[in-house]
Amino acid sequence: MMLEIDDLHAGYRRLEILHGVTMHLEKNEIVSLIGANGAGKTTTLRALSGLVAPHRGRVLLDGEDICGRRADRIVRSGLVHVAQDRALFGSLPVSENLEMGAYTRKRGATAESLERVYELFPILAERRNQRADTMSGGQQQMLAIGRAMMAEPRVLTLDEPSVGLAPKLAAEVLEAIVRIRDDGVTVLIVEQNAAQALAISDRAYVIESGSIVLTGTGTELAHDDRVKSAYLGI
Repeated sequence: MMLEIDDLHAGYRRLEILHGVTMHLEKNEIVSLIGANGAGKTTTLRALSGLVAPHRGRVLLDGEDICGRRADRIVRSGLVHVAQDRALFGSLPVSENLEMGAYTRKRGATAESLERVYELFPILAERRNQRADTMSGGQQQMLAIGRAMMAEPRVLTLDEPSVGLAPKLAAEVLEAIVRIRDDGVTVLIVEQNAAQALAISDRAYVIESGSIVLTGTGTELAHDDRVKSAYLGI
């Protein structure tokens, strides 16, 4: 198992948001975490990536407990997070933003990764000298994912990668996520558009009020009456 989350409790100061979240991701899977606003989806990703300090529980990455480590050490361990706000360096060009993603790696070891990112998102190669803050929302999202890939993750977590994007661009981003999985990266995705997330997911979890309440394959949950009613608008 690539990532195992066991009885994870986390929150902000004394306010606990996650109440014993337990999940697992097998190698080379796309797993979605769906739920209403405020259910704990983003907090889960932030706790996994070290941006929120867990209160207790375990997070095993390929058998190694990374729970409670600093965010930079978690990146070095192989789990990389793409935040919803993208957190790009707006005044820097595309190429330098991508180079920043490889800061944990040895100098000179990134050329192959850069070529893979440009193959994944050809628009980034075309715009490599363009400032990040002058790009469209879809291009910025591609850049944020590309920067994360420069760290050579074993597990990639994505918070709302299609939020605010036109349908065509959202579809392109989700197609790229499938290609990332096919290249050997395990992906955990939080996505407000549950139908799109389930369509590309091998498995999925539903979180309510900080606890996992339902799990199954992407197809099973897409056809579950409770999920259709609550999250798919059917």
